[in-house]
Amino acid sequence: MRRKAAKIRDVKEDPIYKNRLVTKLINRSMRSGKRSVAEAQVYRAFEIIAKGAGEDPLRVFLKAVENIKPDTEVRPRRIGGAAYQVPIAVRGVRKESLAMRWLVLAAGLRKGTQYRTYAEKLASEITDASRGQGGAVSKRQEIERIAEANKAFAHFRW
Repeated sequence: MRRKAAKIRDVKEDPIYKNRLVTKLINRSMRSGKRSVAEAQVYRAFEIIAKGAGEDPLRVFLKAVENIKPDTEVRPRRIGGAAYQVPIAVRGVRKESLAMRWLVLAAGLRKGTQYRTYAEKLASEITDASRGQGGAVSKRQEIERIAEANKAFAHFRW
């Protein structure tokens, strides 16, 4: 039996760019509760994007997040002793959450030999994602490919 729905916490806008998604990126990048360190790294990544691309870093970031957000995903559903991967549409809040998770994960997985700091890795991942490339975008494509492959089980949706 399901319990009541989780309360969605209100995320405040970040002080520099006045954007909720930037705050979510900072929160997701944070390690061991060190917010000031995470903020410094994210803002440094935005500075690198501004220098490299010559564009507004917030616009590049928002485009990257849009390119990462998945439309469908698969959820396991047990029917008659067998577990089927059932494709379902992703809701708005979860889209953002998955996009942030994959962006930070892909940035962290970039090789340390090419980049010195996390800010450089994050900036590189954001610029790649805004162009439709990079680890986070490939993760979205992989998830959507799996959902497409399991379209035959869509009738098991609940």
